[in-house]
Amino acid sequence: MTNPAPFIIAEAGVNHNGDPALALRLVDAAANAGADAIKLQHFDPARVAAPEAGLAAYQARNIGHPSGQREMLASLRLDPAVLARAAERAAERSIVFLCTPFDEVSAEEISDLVPAWKVSSTDLDNLPFLDVLAATGKPLIVSSGMATMEEVGDTIAFLRDRVRAMPGSLFAPVTLLHCVSAYPAPPEEVNLRAIPMLRERLGVPVGFSDHTLGIGIAVAAATLGATIIEKHLTLDRGMPGPDHKASLGPTEFAAMTAAIRQAAAALGEPVKGPQSSETEHRISVRRGLYAAYDLAQGHVLKRGDVVALRPASEFPPRALPDILGRRLVRGIAEGQPFSATDFVL
Repeated sequence: MTNPAPFIIAEAGVNHNGDPALALRLVDAAANAGADAIKLQHFDPARVAAPEAGLAAYQARNIGHPSGQREMLASLRLDPAVLARAAERAAERSIVFLCTPFDEVSAEEISDLVPAWKVSSTDLDNLPFLDVLAATGKPLIVSSGMATMEEVGDTIAFLRDRVRAMPGSLFAPVTLLHCVSAYPAPPEEVNLRAIPMLRERLGVPVGFSDHTLGIGIAVAAATLGATIIEKHLTLDRGMPGPDHKASLGPTEFAAMTAAIRQAAAALGEPVKGPQSSETEHRISVRRGLYAAYDLAQGHVLKRGDVVALRPASEFPPRALPDILGRRLVRGIAEGQPFSATDFVL
């Protein structure tokens, strides 16, 4: 038996740069790379940022021109009709469509398109907004970047009382994603051991929203039991935009999905025993106890009379103390294995 592989979300986010055609190409790229889901974002800039809100440092570095948050968000917004077409394309490509809303109106506009709500780290402590999302009955997948343990615990407790399991849902009622909200996130700050800790303390499935460069840390998260792994996907890391540089290209993303699934399969079960692929080798490469030279009938075995050779035989090397000092009832030729019938009882 193998462990189920994590559910892999290709976080296209705003890497479409506001271009509907590019958004559809990202859906195709996610499907081609083996992702289970594609995720976009939906927002009303005026409901997300104050008029004078400035850019985060990484946003200012990556978009290529000075701008406030409202101006940036306006350039990256897709109309609901475009998101509906992206959802259709995802269905055509047999992957799940997800979209993170950043305000109540945007959530209402996409509610019919998504089977669950993916909540940004920026809204982990936005309990009034989470209450609105929970009231829809859809599962919530909540990122936890920038959060303290107390904040995470409060949010999970808040949602546990409000979200119920949906029959046949792909997702648990509430899933928490461990996350470091830096773009890119420094590997030494990722602290993947938080994944099993959060699962044990909070009693909910825990996944990982990965903002590091490369694929290795996402694969490591799979070995720690992450149930969902989210990673940014772009068609070109050189494009202007806030998230492209901390994203994977299609080829890298495909390599990541394959490696994650291989790692999950390799976890197996907490048991130790011969596997089917190695059973035949137990005979050919293990050793048994053999006569070191010709031994006559009546000979009493001493240490120098016995040698451990391949293949395995009736007496393994660990049985040497059991046969030393015993008398042979028949002669044994050099290189022949010992058998229980060779000795006086």
